[in-house]
Amino acid sequence: MKLGFVTDSLGGMAFGDVLEHAQRMGVSGLEINTCGWSTAPHFDLARMAGDAGVRKDFLKQVTERGLEVISLNANGNPLHPTDPRQGEDLRTTIRLAGEMGIKTVCTMSGLPAGSPEDRMPNWVVSSWPPETREILHYQWHEKLFPFWHEIAELARESGVERIALELHGNQCVYNVPSLLRLRAEIGPVIGANLDPSHLFWMGADPLQAAEALGEAIYHVHAKDTFLNAPVQATTSLLENGSLMDIPARSWSYITLGFGHGEEWWRQFCYRLKMAGYDGWLSIEHEDVLLNSLEGLEKSVALLQGVMPVAASDFKPQAI
Repeated sequence: MKLGFVTDSLGGMAFGDVLEHAQRMGVSGLEINTCGWSTAPHFDLARMAGDAGVRKDFLKQVTERGLEVISLNANGNPLHPTDPRQGEDLRTTIRLAGEMGIKTVCTMSGLPAGSPEDRMPNWVVSSWPPETREILHYQWHEKLFPFWHEIAELARESGVERIALELHGNQCVYNVPSLLRLRAEIGPVIGANLDPSHLFWMGADPLQAAEALGEAIYHVHAKDTFLNAPVQATTSLLENGSLMDIPARSWSYITLGFGHGEEWWRQFCYRLKMAGYDGWLSIEHEDVLLNSLEGLEKSVALLQGVMPVAASDFKPQAI
């Protein structure tokens, strides 16, 4: 496996400083945010799209420091009913990835409205009342499937081999069954960006998810979640309080090792290997209490201590 991080983890720094810290910490690559829910401070999407020289210089800055671009990250809601820009920016990101020789694009599945008349996305998390079935049918058959058939074709035309969808709340694809359902419809260009932090707060088990996804794992976000049991006991894990008010929340994103310890992350890496995954672990630091650089450094140190790097060389002795 190889270790890197999402550039928004150090979103307040200039790109040159991000590169220097990456080199100093001993990681191998960077996942670059391009649009969507990110202001993309290190990647000007329009400028990159309009100037091949800018793209060449960007890649040169990365490779000169012995680093790789892990993927481009276009996380957002590409099926937002009133913001078509998010879908267009995903298309631009895929085209740019192809032109820059980047084979993986990370994004979200998208979440449409609940009907043609609605103006806001609608995430169905219950099978009752009965209109939820109508909402899901509309979202999947009239919006999600047509959109992703189009995007898959664009990826193939652009030379992008893997679209890694993050299993994320407020998206149509948020767990293993929904990912596999979309993959069965669209084809193997669609895979999972397995981020355990979201599965933790939705009550799933990332270790079992890794086994169930198997060859469909295309990318891994290394992010942890703090489950605040005393608050959860009265509010549940369905949490809509401020992301900044950690004590009041039933769950919060946290620095690696502060929510689940080294032993858990060791098991996670091993489960990924068991599932056939030997790719990138890309740290996404979103802990609002710790300093971003300090939190990232602690996360890097934890994974450097537990992730397997060298290829297996065990062979049974001829007895």
